[in-house]
Amino acid sequence: MPGILTALTLAGCKDDQGTASQPSDQASQPAQSTTPGSPTPAPVSATPTPPAGNQPPPGSGGTKLTITVRMSPTADPITRTLTCDPAGGTAPDAATVCTQLTKVAAVKGGDPFAPTPKGQMCTQIYGGPQTATIKGTYKGKPVDTTFGRKNGCETKRWNDLAALFGPLAHTPTH
Repeated sequence: MPGILTALTLAGCKDDQGTASQPSDQASQPAQSTTPGSPTPAPVSATPTPPAGNQPPPGSGGTKLTITVRMSPTADPITRTLTCDPAGGTAPDAATVCTQLTKVAAVKGGDPFAPTPKGQMCTQIYGGPQTATIKGTYKGKPVDTTFGRKNGCETKRWNDLAALFGPLAHTPTH
């Protein structure tokens, strides 16, 4: 009985031109040669071939950042690069930095570079003269931001991404 229902259901199926469509198991099969001795055509693959290269999945965008750190206003800048997916660039331990960006992004609504919200109350404790600028893209979104340590909020923001600034940029703990 199920075979009769399937046949009746398929008989009523029509394509855009109003002609009956074939059942899916027959539609994917190549036409067989009926002439004796003629070669049988090779089957056609319905699976698309993935693009060559090591690229991020569609829609995810890439991460490519340039980080410039100054340990003081008169210090020479230290410039590093970072890519994620795959992790690379001149930043020390790029894989760890990419992981840290993902963790901070999860806490900050997807943007690890988000500024301190307007109206946020911050302690007025100076954290140091270090500054950093970050430019590029994070997961396909443009980034152009600065970091400093002029108060408690900015120091917290700095410390959240200290791995991005390099080993000398970490705040000592007492």
